[in-house]
Amino acid sequence: MKLTEEDIRPKQLASGQKIAALTDLGRMLTRSSEFVEVDCPACGQHDPQPCYVKNGMSYVSCPHCRTLYVNPRPPPAVLDWFYRESPNYAYWNKYIFPASEPARREHIFVPRVDRLLDICARYEVQTDALLEVGAGFGTFCAELNSRDVFQRVVGVEPTPDLANTCRSRGVEIIESPIEHVRTEAVGQFDVVASFEVIEHLFKPVEFIAHMVRLIRPGGVLMLTCPNGQGFDIETLGPLSTTVDHEHLNYFNPASMAGLLKRHGMELIESFTPGKLDAELVRNKVLEGAFSLEEQPFLKKVLIDEWEHHGAAFQDFLVARGMSSNLWVVARKPAT
Repeated sequence: MKLTEEDIRPKQLASGQKIAALTDLGRMLTRSSEFVEVDCPACGQHDPQPCYVKNGMSYVSCPHCRTLYVNPRPPPAVLDWFYRESPNYAYWNKYIFPASEPARREHIFVPRVDRLLDICARYEVQTDALLEVGAGFGTFCAELNSRDVFQRVVGVEPTPDLANTCRSRGVEIIESPIEHVRTEAVGQFDVVASFEVIEHLFKPVEFIAHMVRLIRPGGVLMLTCPNGQGFDIETLGPLSTTVDHEHLNYFNPASMAGLLKRHGMELIESFTPGKLDAELVRNKVLEGAFSLEEQPFLKKVLIDEWEHHGAAFQDFLVARGMSSNLWVVARKPAT
């Protein structure tokens, strides 16, 4: 059965989530005077080119590596305050995650675990210990535990409500930011994985450095994040639901590869297995929020002949690395 936007964001919960998200946005903007200018989060260059403004946040692109990012942005102290007391995250934890978990587990987390285990097998990665940074509702760790492949599965989750939810599911949790993980954990994990976290961070370069230090020589780092050059984001721009006040960084396959190489990691795989790009753009058109009248090809594929071409078009985006969902896998040198 095909994954739909409705599966992961149930419509009956949409109004409550929208109120919570707008409340969060309002909270964030009350501290906009504290926002600071930054260099490109991928290549470190400082040559920001303005793109657009959405919800009071300014989006720029780097002409050197084509990374899209928010600049100026909230500093770490503001981000810590924002997420610690977020009504939006509390709403997701209480309502949306439980309501959508069966679909998320079937269509997102089971395939995610399958993909991770396949990568470990193909690259002969040891499976003694895995760390997930940003464990969220705990579904990934719980699913991985059920496979009995890794001897130890640990989650890092600094948000108190989510950390408690993970513990209730039997997941071992470190309730602190990654930079506060104890030094005895250095070099103790065969796999460090982080799904949809790096886009939220003030300084991704430091986040990568903290994760790399926890990986054993020969171990791997697996990351997912939005692809700033993906179809949904590039087509819709500020109308994309992925472009929101929480997402500060929109890497692309090349810029993420460059960031990892700066930390001595060897890129071994990069792909975009997203399933919803075409549907997300189609839904914006059907809502009347976006027009394809001047793009007859896309109108034919996404609207007029959707049943015939929609799935094949999404498959094309995936095969060509043009989905807005990016996976990268990098290995730490053995010596």
